[in-house]
Amino acid sequence: MMPSEYYSKKLIELTNSLKLLQQKKSRFGILRLSTLALVVASFYFLWSVQMILAIIIAFVLVGIFLKLIHSDISNRNAIKHVEFQIQINKNELLALDGMYYQFENGNQFSQANHLYANDMDILGHASLFQFLNRTTSEFGAEKLANWLLHPSDKNTILKRQDAVKNLTKTSDWNQHFLATGKESNIKKSTSFKLNNWLKQPPIFTKFKHLRWLRYVMPAITLTIFTLYAFDVVGDNYFYVTLLVSGIINFQINKLVTPLHNQLSDLVNDLETLSNSLALIEKQNFESDLLTELKSTLTSKNLASQKIKALKVILDRLDLRFNIVISIPLNLILFWSLQQMLDLEKWKKENTDNITTWFDTLSEMEALQSFATIAFNNPEWAYPTLADDYFKIEATNLGHPLISKAKRINNLIDLQKADTVMLITGSNMAGKSTYLRSVGVNAVLCMAGSAVCASKFEMSPAQILSSMRVADNLEENTSTFYAELKKLKTIIEKMNAGEKVFILLDEILRGTNSLDRHTGTDALIRQLIKLKTPAILATHDVELAKIEQEYPSNIFNHHFDAQINGEELYFDYKLKSGVCTNLNAFLLMKKIGLSL
Repeated sequence: MMPSEYYSKKLIELTNSLKLLQQKKSRFGILRLSTLALVVASFYFLWSVQMILAIIIAFVLVGIFLKLIHSDISNRNAIKHVEFQIQINKNELLALDGMYYQFENGNQFSQANHLYANDMDILGHASLFQFLNRTTSEFGAEKLANWLLHPSDKNTILKRQDAVKNLTKTSDWNQHFLATGKESNIKKSTSFKLNNWLKQPPIFTKFKHLRWLRYVMPAITLTIFTLYAFDVVGDNYFYVTLLVSGIINFQINKLVTPLHNQLSDLVNDLETLSNSLALIEKQNFESDLLTELKSTLTSKNLASQKIKALKVILDRLDLRFNIVISIPLNLILFWSLQQMLDLEKWKKENTDNITTWFDTLSEMEALQSFATIAFNNPEWAYPTLADDYFKIEATNLGHPLISKAKRINNLIDLQKADTVMLITGSNMAGKSTYLRSVGVNAVLCMAGSAVCASKFEMSPAQILSSMRVADNLEENTSTFYAELKKLKTIIEKMNAGEKVFILLDEILRGTNSLDRHTGTDALIRQLIKLKTPAILATHDVELAKIEQEYPSNIFNHHFDAQINGEELYFDYKLKSGVCTNLNAFLLMKKIGLSL
């Protein structure tokens, strides 16, 4: 089934399911109202006739009413879940048409001096991250960004590829996982607050008298209050007990309040985390990486149940915010003390697990992002990783951010490290786009994703680029000096013998033509000498003559324009040899320059 067909079919199924759930919602409203009416009627008609029977019937009806409320809440949650799924499928249909701007763009992860991210639009609006991103938590987004910004080793890449292949076969499960994550976008602050709390020493369990107080005082207060209700003890006992209980609870709550304020706003995130991890725990996976991730949640007790237990404790502690309920609960049962002791017991048992649980969720979200893109583009290839440094070979290589209808695919074939691919060509003919196509797919390869090509093989390497350089007024840096700083970083890594793959687009453009030619010529020769693979795009056709000196190291290719009278036509296809058909004069004449 093609992706568009799958999403369209899912939309129909989900829309029908939503209608049924909304009908149930209406029925639950009627049933709740009817049940309350019956409670009133039972008292009205039976109280004077048979009081016991009226109470029994009312008690049963109240139980039914509470059951209806619970079922209605579950139904409302199901409605919300289906609505999220409907939006997911609508978003994917838009994405298939090249409209992916509804996804978060990852601009918060941008780095001013990254080795390649700014040149190739890895982050920000209309970026590779935005195209890929299907994460719902801040952790997942950060994990995805890190994978795109930092190349992985061969073993990690292959394990991720296998996991992505597995997840492309579980599209229905993927949608449930994504919809569950949308219920509450889990924030990094949740983990920060939990870890901060876990690092704090226990306050309540370290005092033995508080541990026995939780049992002794409720037993005393319940006994005195019960005896007082049946007139066994007098007012003095009751009020003294009430006073002592109030004083103790007042002192306890001075310790409880700051801790409760620290944790009280985490409940929604914890519920989503629990539900998301439960889906992972229940799913059967085939890949080693997914099985490993699942095992981090199921090796002892289920992580989802542990998180759910923490949420339940915090829910009970939140009753402090309801004065009507909290006052009697604390005076009689020492409610806040009970919850704080349970919290510290939970802390003791789970201190080492929190970071692992969040990391498992983030990795699953990042893998699912890759899986969604692979599912949406079944013609994409999973890269083969070459052992020797350096090789990159691809056919039908295209830029993933260009829509399929407009995308022009090309090839690349570099078979050894001391190889420089020199690309000359006309303005706007496609040189820069080609460089970014190679670079972006190399980034995808090194992250563990499928790539926009029918075949792709590459040696793992650090990608370095200089394509888009801007001045910096704050640092009083000119464009030329900014580019020199970037080239300095590249040259240092070359000289250090690091395994790198370099992409350069019209370097040294901030200086005069003679210096630019001299500097670029020297860099090309240095690349060959240091056996550093590179692709270099330039308007300087004179550089192509270096091929005569290094016929086995320099490979000239070009993009050109076809001129028909006063009009230009581009095919955006990579061709062998040097470009001889330049278009700058025609473009200058078209804007009114007399040449």
